[in-house]
Amino acid sequence: MPVPNVFGAATTAIPLTQLDANFNTVATLGNASVGLGNTTTTVGNLTLSNPTIVNASNGSYANVTITTIQEPSNVTATAANATINFDVLNNAVQYFTSNAAGNWTVNFRGTSSVTYNNAFANNTAVSCTLVTTQGGTAYYNSVVQVDGSSVTPKWQGGTAPTSGNASGLDSYTYVIIKTGSNAYTVLASQTQFK
Repeated sequence: MPVPNVFGAATTAIPLTQLDANFNTVATLGNASVGLGNTTTTVGNLTLSNPTIVNASNGSYANVTITTIQEPSNVTATAANATINFDVLNNAVQYFTSNAAGNWTVNFRGTSSVTYNNAFANNTAVSCTLVTTQGGTAYYNSVVQVDGSSVTPKWQGGTAPTSGNASGLDSYTYVIIKTGSNAYTVLASQTQFK
């Protein structure tokens, strides 16, 4: 009977480093502890309990318990207005703490130098939240774009909002499903918080 390939010990520490364009170490990020069998796997600040590797080529996991999820957020003391560029590789939540100053366009992209189309593979989905503070005169998200091209979201309840909600917070949640190259289905909702 053939013996399966075995590497490392019960737990293998894999050093993580950040490299520059010339493959020189810029920063040491610590170790990724990869456990074999029923154990806990820690990668950076993410801990997975008893992961089962389903497909090693793409890093898929099954039967994983994640105890705490933290999403990077951008909290800014500015107002929602004009075009908001939502850099999804940098944060999952944007929160504007000053009163909205006009209706706005939200444009989803990877970063200022990376398109959404190049940042994500086909058949993947990303969830993003945009929180806007509203004063006595409320405004709303009137246009949704991905990489500068308009898309028509499918709004919860079937109707796009035509106004914001005065004197509170409006939270917009978007699920962007990449169905092909530069092809997207966007699910959107607006929720009022007071």
